[in-house]
Amino acid sequence: MSTTFNNISIPMGRWTMSKKSRKLCALLVPLALVAAACGGDDDTTTATDAPEVTDAPEATDAPEPTDAPEVTEAPTPETTAPAPETNDIIETFDADGDGTVTIGVAAAGPRDDNGYYQSLVTFAEEFSAENGFAPPIVSDNIGSAEAAQSMADLAAQGVDIIFVGASEIAEPLPDLTEQFPDIFWYCNCGAGFQELPGLAQATDWGAAIHYTAGVAMGAVLQEQGGNQAVFIGCCDLNFEREAYNATVLGMQSVDPSFTMEYVGTGDFQFDFDNSGNATAALTNAEANGATLAYAYLGGALDPVGQLATDDGVAVFAAGPADVCSRDDGIAWSGSVVFDGGRYAAEALRLIIAGELTEGSTYQFPTQQGLNGAELCDASPEAQTALDDAFGLLASFDADLMEQLGGISAEAYSGG
Repeated sequence: MSTTFNNISIPMGRWTMSKKSRKLCALLVPLALVAAACGGDDDTTTATDAPEVTDAPEATDAPEPTDAPEVTEAPTPETTAPAPETNDIIETFDADGDGTVTIGVAAAGPRDDNGYYQSLVTFAEEFSAENGFAPPIVSDNIGSAEAAQSMADLAAQGVDIIFVGASEIAEPLPDLTEQFPDIFWYCNCGAGFQELPGLAQATDWGAAIHYTAGVAMGAVLQEQGGNQAVFIGCCDLNFEREAYNATVLGMQSVDPSFTMEYVGTGDFQFDFDNSGNATAALTNAEANGATLAYAYLGGALDPVGQLATDDGVAVFAAGPADVCSRDDGIAWSGSVVFDGGRYAAEALRLIIAGELTEGSTYQFPTQQGLNGAELCDASPEAQTALDDAFGLLASFDADLMEQLGGISAEAYSGG
């Protein structure tokens, strides 16, 4: 449950060309998604979604998991782009030359959480089936202590590409990418991870995503006549602080009187699955006047959603893109989308197009249809407010960029 880890400043980056990267340059296919391009050491591409922070703490004030990765922003992805051809997929990823591709998924949370991790697993399953590949091999509930062994065991099972679902289990990747160099390693490392010759990674900007979340939640509060919300999370991790403060900023842009309480429900670091604590937190928040809940959770997502529905509380999910179309008995008000499957689909297209190579990092822009808030059964007024929030981000409004940059800087400053 960590796809919102984000870098607070995004320098212009250079493509690092590994042997496999050079191979990819020869495999470029014409996709509507991106203009295919492979560059040498002198090529740079400007990030289009990460603002320069004015009067905010310098990027060096923020903690860097190891070395802060340089981020290269490819052209904005289009979610309607055609899928890569099977032959191109095989030529790009077939590490053992058996004429097919086997995907491995390394997930820090449960594969059936109905949230971020399940969306990644579901994508891998559907992608494999559509292309006639064997079902993916999934290793889930990986803790940081056992990450090295779990991912080594996964790599040893004949996989050609491994999706690493979160940066909290990325620490052993320097050794693993050297130990298994023929495997294509991809990490959705939202907080950013050190750039490695054998690793392609993608990030997003949690503050921008959650600003849209706050606007959507503020619009719902305004319509219901409430003024209090609760953010149910894990354990006050830095990316949670970034998400919470940006959500509050968005809510209060709708009405400055709106308030949101953060409640951590994990019994240990990265425990986003504690249903007992999470539902108890919602009950307490309701007693204190909350009429809207944001379930920033993994395995505890559905229990909180169901309780909120039973109690008539508006509820937003964190991560998955399909909550508004689910027939699960939960009356979701919306979702804050940073969908692992949607991100992986775009990443694979970028990799095959040569826009995301081993040794480089790509930052997903914040845009409707890719990530950010989505409302279920929105009123015209609420949808307009949300559309305007995305528009403000797209215009790089100076005041908003400064505020969001400050939120990110503070979250990652270690203070």
